[in-house]
Amino acid sequence: MDSVDLDALDQDLLEALQFDGRAPFSHLARRLGVSERTVARRYQRLRGLGLRIVGRPNPTRLGLVRWLLRLRCTPDAAGTIADALARRPDTSWVTLASGGTELYCAVNTRTSDERNALLLHKLPRTPHVLSVSAHCMMRTFVGATSTWHATRFRPATPAVDSAVTPADAVDSGTRVGPLSLDATDRTLFAELARDGRATLPELSKATGRSPSSVQRHLERLRGEDALDLSVDFDPQLLGYHMSTQIWLNVAPAHLRTVGETLAGHPAIAFAAAITGTSNLVASGVFRTPADLYDYIDRRIGPLPGIQNLETTPTLREVKRLAPALP
Repeated sequence: MDSVDLDALDQDLLEALQFDGRAPFSHLARRLGVSERTVARRYQRLRGLGLRIVGRPNPTRLGLVRWLLRLRCTPDAAGTIADALARRPDTSWVTLASGGTELYCAVNTRTSDERNALLLHKLPRTPHVLSVSAHCMMRTFVGATSTWHATRFRPATPAVDSAVTPADAVDSGTRVGPLSLDATDRTLFAELARDGRATLPELSKATGRSPSSVQRHLERLRGEDALDLSVDFDPQLLGYHMSTQIWLNVAPAHLRTVGETLAGHPAIAFAAAITGTSNLVASGVFRTPADLYDYIDRRIGPLPGIQNLETTPTLREVKRLAPALP
């Protein structure tokens, strides 16, 4: 996909939406120093280019366990298997990599029975699947999907510097116990998965609750870090054509330091500590292979405790930013 002509205001708007995907146009207009009509017009243009604001449940806060699956398949079957995984309601993203023979899939499980049904029964019996490795995500340092936040590469402008801390920076691991949900919460998750900027009247109609009640539910979910609002915008439209999974084996004493350092790098949209031989995985987006090389050489190379590194370029995103609902 070719890049498009997005000026500084378009990119500032994308960045501001990352800090609060439900911010009113009037608030965004004041922050960006333009009229509300201009913000609305730019937002609709970006929507036409594929921009989505998606409300996603935070798996950790809802008592779900998040897994990263790595499947090796025969080349003739990889696409079919990827499509089948994408149709599952418990998967949030599926990517095809490594010459079309390797798949990555993020899946949420609520119980050990759900986990075992997929990992011990369904996948091992799937024809043309050569191997399956399952990695439990122990701690997510940044991001919850493979989706790239399009403006992370740009230096923050003064207009955006004053924004609040984005949701990804909140350490949900400090919360204790899963948050219980009622029927209204579950309906809100379903509606916000379709449109994270759905209005209070729209959400009120869907839930059968008053706008003030809906607002209280939203404030509770966001205040408890149970609801994340994500910006989905294809990085290729900004000229970034090299998406890559980076698998690292890091000495345990340095795992947190390396994970937190990667989370602060603009090129990295997702980084998590996982179980397995590679105990840290990250998703990065770069303009060219040369940029990827420079990143490994200059940013990853000097970090302490890295014992091994593997990169696998993404060929196709089969499913992305599709929240598995609670």
